[in-house]
Amino acid sequence: MARLAQTAGLTDVQQEILSTVRDFVDKEIIPVATELEHRDEYPQQIVDGLKELGLFGLMIPEEYGGLGESLLTYALCVEEIARGWMSVSGIINTHFIVAYMLKQHGTQEQKEHFLPRMAAGDVRGAFSMSEPGLGSDVSAITSKAVRDGDEYVLNGQKMWLTNGGTSSLVAVLVRSDEGHSPEEAAAKPHKSMTTFLVEKEPGFGEVRPGLTIPGKIDKMGYKGVDTTELIMDGLRVSADRVLGGVTGRGFYQMMDGVEVGRVNVAARGCGVAQRAFELGVQYAQQRHTFGKPIAQHQAIQFKLAEMATKVEAAHAMMVNAARKKDSGERNDLEAGMAKYLASEYCKEVVEDAFRIHGGYGFSKEYEIERLYREAPMLLIGEGTAEIQKMIIGRRLLEEYRFQG
Repeated sequence: MARLAQTAGLTDVQQEILSTVRDFVDKEIIPVATELEHRDEYPQQIVDGLKELGLFGLMIPEEYGGLGESLLTYALCVEEIARGWMSVSGIINTHFIVAYMLKQHGTQEQKEHFLPRMAAGDVRGAFSMSEPGLGSDVSAITSKAVRDGDEYVLNGQKMWLTNGGTSSLVAVLVRSDEGHSPEEAAAKPHKSMTTFLVEKEPGFGEVRPGLTIPGKIDKMGYKGVDTTELIMDGLRVSADRVLGGVTGRGFYQMMDGVEVGRVNVAARGCGVAQRAFELGVQYAQQRHTFGKPIAQHQAIQFKLAEMATKVEAAHAMMVNAARKKDSGERNDLEAGMAKYLASEYCKEVVEDAFRIHGGYGFSKEYEIERLYREAPMLLIGEGTAEIQKMIIGRRLLEEYRFQG
């Protein structure tokens, strides 16, 4: 039979792109991923290869130098990359979200200024919404922008920036009460938020006057890619760097970006789960107990069957969510479901593969040890499972409103 997680109805171009990416993953990522991950080393050579493949501009329109591909194509590429090493998919994910927000909401000048260089990979994107005490309550943002002539002065501390150090463009969500009374701002906090496009030098420390990237956060997994804080202290940003040119729309712009980001996280869950299944089914045929490969024991066969079914189900939901978004329809329900299911199933498939490896799964010599530390990030990235359930529940009540 064909390998798991096949996608029906792809064009010849999509199939060629995916074949190229899969070949790159097998040859350039999988052989070095574990070693680089253990050293927490940024995969510069891999990133350069992705740049040559044009993946940084995969969804950027052709008029701006990109490939103009669909969200589905992008998600399937992410699935392949995460199968090799999830951290690499994170490097392109935040870049992709910023490019998507620019494409959907940017002014013509902003698109022309940023998108061609983003498509080439010369400008790398990061986006910043969370804060140290924020959690899932985006309305509680305290970072603030105050108008001063043709500029805004930004102050505050942001948290959990993927690509915080290596990026050169950050989309930052802050509070801007311009045009709102204190009472209006308190009653409708989401309408008092603005997204700023902040250009900076890659690196750590003070990367431009008023903007500091303190350093990498030490994490359990998801290593290699830099995750950072961002501190704004009197950061001056020109008014023409308000995304879309109008204040007060930042929350909705960010949520649009996060919505497609959730499809991306679902794709990452699918990719990691696929790799865990591959490792589990391979090891089960090599390891012998009681005179035969453990794959011939019924208990292991049951486990492999459950793992494969979860891989297939998560992939199908991810593809459905991407296609819904590509059709122009609202997809927050499908994206929430896909992100929730794929991340939960990923955790379960990785743990089952870990169990199949027995004591060797606890050894850093085996790849499954890395996957076991990476999978939990998907449970919280782009919104926790509980947040996804809230989104799903509210949308279901909208669709199935009781008419009594």
